Amino acid sequence: CKVDRWKATYKGIPYREFLNVWLVTLCTALPISSLFPFLYFMIRDLHIAKREEDIGYYAGYVGSSFMFGRALTSLFWGIVADRYGRKPVIVFGVISVIIFNTLFGLSTSFWMAISTRFLLGSLNGLLGPIKAYAVEIAREEHQAIGISLISTAWAIGLIVGPALGGFLSQPAEKFPDIFSKESFFGRFPYFLPCLSISLFAVGVLVVCFWLPETLHVHKETGECRSHESLEASENDSVLKERDEQNGGSGSTSKENLLRNWPLMSSVIVYCVFSLHDMAYTEIFSLWAESDRRYGGLSYSTQDVGEILAVTAYNHHWTVHYSKQCRGTKPKRSCQWHRCNVTVFFQSSCSSRWRNFIRLVTKTPICLLSSR
Repeated sequence: CKVDRWKATYKGIPYREFLNVWLVTLCTALPISSLFPFLYFMIRDLHIAKREEDIGYYAGYVGSSFMFGRALTSLFWGIVADRYGRKPVIVFGVISVIIFNTLFGLSTSFWMAISTRFLLGSLNGLLGPIKAYAVEIAREEHQAIGISLISTAWAIGLIVGPALGGFLSQPAEKFPDIFSKESFFGRFPYFLPCLSISLFAVGVLVVCFWLPETLHVHKETGECRSHESLEASENDSVLKERDEQNGGSGSTSKENLLRNWPLMSSVIVYCVFSLHDMAYTEIFSLWAESDRRYGGLSYSTQDVGEILAVTAYNHHWTVHYSKQCRGTKPKRSCQWHRCNVTVFFQSSCSSRWRNFIRLVTKTPICLLSSR
């Protein structure tokens, strides 16, 4: 109720609230793909693969464990957010990033890496609630801006995360004057990028305590109850009439949810695009860092970080999505993005510099068109 009254009186763009949403989304996106630049070398150093050709096999388990945990618990966190509020889920998700992302950087075995990534994904259910929060915190005319900011923060996180992983991993080899091989970061060469993301998450956690709750459960007594008592009674009468028309069944809305083809088709399309997005992100890193004997490019973690960091510049135009929706329908905008992906993927390059230009061009289109 407090947020609704604030939106009724304040008609401008909620910059502070949108900034908080942007920071939370960035905090969520950073650990998703930050491991990909060094995952190949991490599996190699854990000595789980008997042959060099098997590194990609074990890396696939570690890379997929995060999304596997998220797939199992995303619906659960959505239910929790609808019942207990968006803010508790957001705070708990940020705390999970701090704990399990830090533990992943300290992994000393293959199973420790899988378990920490799985727990990070299963306990971090921020993507759905933060989208609902961005819509609920803004007036209707500003909701497209909130969604576009989430897409921008998500895309930047998927780029800056690998950049951090590429530049900050193995610091004893890249910065021997600062970090020795006998130091803590020398014994845990993949802890520094995870630590930097966790420290950023600590700052985001502090910001989360000032987030206003947008979901309110009305009780029999309270300020919100008296404010909307007339509207509630009117809604009750409308619901009763609808129940009578539907044969007295109060659960028809839940039963008809799976029969809502426009909704389910959107979910299916989003799943396909997300599969394409994550598959490209992970396979590219493994392919680029593999030895040339096996068809790879023999890139280092820093090379992969540089390629993914340069693509971040192309993400600045995502904020114009709200303006694009005003001129064209959202469906048409998505089709336009996918056409670009299809056209760019028809090319085939072999040289190092052509691969660099090709990847810098394609990566932002792949990431942004899937969000």
